[in-house]
Amino acid sequence: RPMRHLALATSVLALLSGCTSTAEPPLDPRVDAPVPSAHAPAKPTSPADVPVAPGGSATSVVDAGNQLGLDLYARLRTRPGNLAYSPASIALALSMTYAGAAGTTAAEMARVLHLPADGDVHAGWATVASDWAGVGPDVELGLANRLFGAERYPFRAEFTGLVRQRYGAPLELVDFGADPEAARAHINGWVKDRTHERITDLIPAGQIDALTSLVLTNALYFKATWAEPFDVRATRPASFHASADRTVEAPFMHQTEGVRYADTDAVELVELPYRGGRFAALFVLPKAKDGLAAVEQRLDAATLGRWVAALAPRTVSLALPRFKVDPGAPIALAKELAALGMPEAFDEVRADFSGMSAPGAGRLHIREVFHKAFVAMDEAGTEAAAATAVIMGRESGMAEPATSFEADHPFLFFVRDTKSGLVAFAGRVADPTAR
Repeated sequence: RPMRHLALATSVLALLSGCTSTAEPPLDPRVDAPVPSAHAPAKPTSPADVPVAPGGSATSVVDAGNQLGLDLYARLRTRPGNLAYSPASIALALSMTYAGAAGTTAAEMARVLHLPADGDVHAGWATVASDWAGVGPDVELGLANRLFGAERYPFRAEFTGLVRQRYGAPLELVDFGADPEAARAHINGWVKDRTHERITDLIPAGQIDALTSLVLTNALYFKATWAEPFDVRATRPASFHASADRTVEAPFMHQTEGVRYADTDAVELVELPYRGGRFAALFVLPKAKDGLAAVEQRLDAATLGRWVAALAPRTVSLALPRFKVDPGAPIALAKELAALGMPEAFDEVRADFSGMSAPGAGRLHIREVFHKAFVAMDEAGTEAAAATAVIMGRESGMAEPATSFEADHPFLFFVRDTKSGLVAFAGRVADPTAR
């Protein structure tokens, strides 16, 4: 039975640990006012409640987040099979971490995160969060950030205050030393709750211990219906050429609608809007059935920008496979980020996150960054959206002969905020029958 909704969810975190001693320093009076422990979760802060200072530039952080996301894709693309991840979620979590970096650690992170030399990065993300909180009733968009900190570790009030104000991320105190597995289960439970149970077991067993000082988390959930829903009665099995020597039968959705389309030398592009028009899914189909690797090899932010700029209204006969990318094990990003140019942040001796902790508290470093994403696309839509879609579709369909767009071999997808350009989710469908 086909799913009756479209849902996407993701979460990412960075684990920071003290470098040597298991003894925890005394509580610093500058730390945030005490909040409930892991046994009594703090009240979540809504992005809508985050104060936004005048001058916070969303454009600069959107560009930076997209570039980081595509830099990471260049390293993740070697993984076999389907792939889903969230550039926005990764960029948000690492920007929170950057808020506590100093010296060459901060300089390396700024280069890898493509952060602008001028402008308030954190105010920019606050602007994005505030804007997303007001997208309206057509899209269910949940963005949540939180710090889970060791109970007796002296965090700088300047750091915890900044991430609370700009990212809506309260500090929740946790006793990592008493029962590390209970702490891990609690944080994983928070992520599961904020992603409507789509992301589970984000932190693997054994990754939390008595030396864990801080876990920075971001969770992002998205649910929307197509502006022009597919009629489930038109869905029928067809061949999908997963590779040169492997073909699978997959359920293909069909419709003919007025959408934005482009045809380049190497790829065809089609953009399907969600109800309300604020978000849209961009599908990138290589013209050669075995051409995805070549397209991936030259994929960067400038290429994505050219693709979006080339889109123009066209009546298109669509054939898209229904698919779902379930997260398996989390993606560990430490090695990838270090290879991109920020190794110092992961170095137990050289890392400088002195902006997070009081003097004498001991050095912090990033132990690992874990990420998971879930993406499912089907015919879904509400009854009202279907009615609106039929009217619009018929008006478009009468204008000109339809162009065919048949995604019967591996392709890319991007779920974008059409107002800001921020890529919320991206990935690859290598086999729509796989999970």
